[in-house]
Amino acid sequence: WQGSTGATDNAAGCAVMMEAVRILKALGVQPRRTIRIALWSGEEQGLLGSRNYVRNNLTDTVARTANAAGQKVSVYFNLDNGTGKIRGIYLQGNENARPIFTEWMKSFYDIGATTVTLQNTGGTDHLAFDAVGIPGFQFIQDQIEYNTRTHHTNMDSYDHLIAADLQQAATVIAAFVYNAAMRDEKIPRKN
Repeated sequence: WQGSTGATDNAAGCAVMMEAVRILKALGVQPRRTIRIALWSGEEQGLLGSRNYVRNNLTDTVARTANAAGQKVSVYFNLDNGTGKIRGIYLQGNENARPIFTEWMKSFYDIGATTVTLQNTGGTDHLAFDAVGIPGFQFIQDQIEYNTRTHHTNMDSYDHLIAADLQQAATVIAAFVYNAAMRDEKIPRKN
């Protein structure tokens, strides 16, 4: 971002996703479904990277719904709000995912991740998937200095990252991604 390196917005999210995949590789697990990560560009300019990916690869552009490839995608998880620990997940109005995510979240109560809320949150790349009916979710994070100091400022630098918080986030995401990849069914779509 202008004036700094973009450490909290959103190198932190990129690092967490790469670490989540590294954790799964180090464990030697063999998920039933393919796990991919995407490191988007152009989010600040209108979700350009994620919207173009979804439009070009996962969308029937006439019907404006997921195409055959999009129907194969079970879920999209996003992390884009700084360095803070994960405290929960926004369901984006997908009540059908609540019992699944509530059960998965129980493993992380002791490290502070407890919330599964029906609420929506906007302004980031999960919206591109949600728009065509592919379940897309954003994790809830501690704000730390995100909205008060680092977000879109010249202070968005490496020294504002909290390694322990990023490690906690990578652990939670690795588990969510693995659990999703091991389910018999895809994550349920919205009604």
